[in-house]
Amino acid sequence: MGRCPGSGARPEVPSHVPGPPWPGWGLRCGSLQPLPSGRTRAPGARAGMGDRRSARRLRYRRLHRGSRLSGGDEAVGAKRPRCSQGVGAAEGRTDPGGSAPIQRLPPELLDHIVSFLPVRDTVALGQTCRYLRQACDSEGVWRRVCRRLCPRLRQEGTAGARPWKRAAILNYTKGLYFQTFGGRRRCLSKSVAPLLAHGYRKFLPTKEHVFVLDHGGTLFFLRNALVSSAPGHLQWKRACRYVVLCRSAKDFTTDPRSDAGYRKYVYVLVAREAAPGAGRACDCVEVYLQSSGQRVFKMTFHAAMRFRQLVLVGQETERALLLLTEEGKIYSLLVNETQLDQPRSYTVQLALRKVSRCLPHLAVRAMTSNQSSAAFLTDKGAVYFEVHAPGVYRDLFGTLHAFDPLDLQMPLALALPAKVLSCALGYNHLGLLDEFGRLFMQGSNRYGQLGTGDKIDRGEPTLVHGLKCPLDIWCGLNHSLALLQSRELGQAVLGCGCGAGGRLPGWPKGSATFIKLQVKVPLCASSLCSTRECLYLLSSHDIEGGPGYRELPPSRAPPPPESPGAQACEQYLSQLQGCPTLAGRLAKVKEAVGALALPPCQKDFLWEALELIRRSARPRSPPACS
Repeated sequence: MGRCPGSGARPEVPSHVPGPPWPGWGLRCGSLQPLPSGRTRAPGARAGMGDRRSARRLRYRRLHRGSRLSGGDEAVGAKRPRCSQGVGAAEGRTDPGGSAPIQRLPPELLDHIVSFLPVRDTVALGQTCRYLRQACDSEGVWRRVCRRLCPRLRQEGTAGARPWKRAAILNYTKGLYFQTFGGRRRCLSKSVAPLLAHGYRKFLPTKEHVFVLDHGGTLFFLRNALVSSAPGHLQWKRACRYVVLCRSAKDFTTDPRSDAGYRKYVYVLVAREAAPGAGRACDCVEVYLQSSGQRVFKMTFHAAMRFRQLVLVGQETERALLLLTEEGKIYSLLVNETQLDQPRSYTVQLALRKVSRCLPHLAVRAMTSNQSSAAFLTDKGAVYFEVHAPGVYRDLFGTLHAFDPLDLQMPLALALPAKVLSCALGYNHLGLLDEFGRLFMQGSNRYGQLGTGDKIDRGEPTLVHGLKCPLDIWCGLNHSLALLQSRELGQAVLGCGCGAGGRLPGWPKGSATFIKLQVKVPLCASSLCSTRECLYLLSSHDIEGGPGYRELPPSRAPPPPESPGAQACEQYLSQLQGCPTLAGRLAKVKEAVGALALPPCQKDFLWEALELIRRSARPRSPPACS
């Protein structure tokens, strides 16, 4: 060690400790501190007020100059050093601020330090400069982060260019949220998060429980249960317990009707490994009771048949199970759900669906279904329909001219100007998203569930103005929902149609246009679903997934929607004058705002302002006398 700091001599410092040149530095409280005039003083010496101020200014300048992330200049008019070079590195001396540059750290040590940051801070730190972006974006960092978030995930099995980063973000953003329509508390609640889940890929609510499938092929059974909320009190909570239902699952489905009360059984497509000496592995469909999670039936297929998706169509007694192969072909078989709980064994023949027989050159990419209809999306973006009920056919297409009751499997093609990426099928209406992020609606519009601003049925796909690039759409019995993320609204849930029963939170009377609902959307929400009792939101961000929308060419841009003219405005004014109450006038103004061609943010502002006026105009009861 060096001599006494009060003697005025410089202390001896080991050679391995980096530091600045000694002139202008002294000892204070056992540490080096810069002095303004190059002198040294004892720790207990008191300087004048001027010396303190000048020392504080000099210390601030040197610390600001020595920081590698502040971007400060070394002198006035000097060039700003790049992040990969230190200020004193070019001159062959150490940092005058006394701080070691981050570039001197070994890459392994820097990766180890960064891996202890939260995922959000890691992403934010990687956006500061190019050097830190390379450090925070390395697979070594994300491997450590992933093992910290999900310790049991030792080896990432999913394919992709960045498997560990994808796995870490999937596990960090996973969550299932729900908001009940009835009761006093209408806030967003979060279900239990299984520790074994590798992100969330798909979910389906039933009458009593929720089923969630992760990216690792594990199907979880989230149960409702009674939990103790206070000493001596029990509370019924949704999805607060979880059980692993099965593993190696590819897909699962249940009754396609929007009412969850009909969902008695859950069909799971599973890839089962063959027993030793029993031949090759095969795919099978296992049927479980939604109430208890007990398996009641199992269908085993030939080893040459490989499937990737399944859906249900029809009534319980004559239900058709549609299976999509990996080659894009569709097979079907009939199932009688009333006899599934009877212990017996029989053989069922798989039949090739007519859409695959009539169009053998087309490969189906995805399927969606309802009670009386099914939709098939091809790999080229075309859409084909099967409609099995004359009433639904009339609502969807406006006529019964081409309906054949003797050939219900005849595929019907929809003419769209662009490639379709996804489809949502309701009872008697549907929604289509094309490659440019545009939403097309078709079918019955009795309650305004198409979001076109009126209540006129559409027999062909109709473009919905003011709604672009939604993350997900959902069509129910007589209302529609859309999950949107934009700069104007942020993340929001928009809805249209019937608002009875609270299915459109904040709009009990419904709306003929897509309006912003009073729902707090969680971060990284990717899909949504609604039942009679709840609105569900699934949060899981996949860096390799999501809709790949393209920019719409200017030549294909649609003309702006027609706004109501002067005659229509005069009619609204005359109707306003005829309304005797303030509530009726406000309702009529809301209707007029919905008919105007305004951006969604402006419509929401006007609707919220009118709602505030309506609330403030309510007669208040006088305060009680004490």
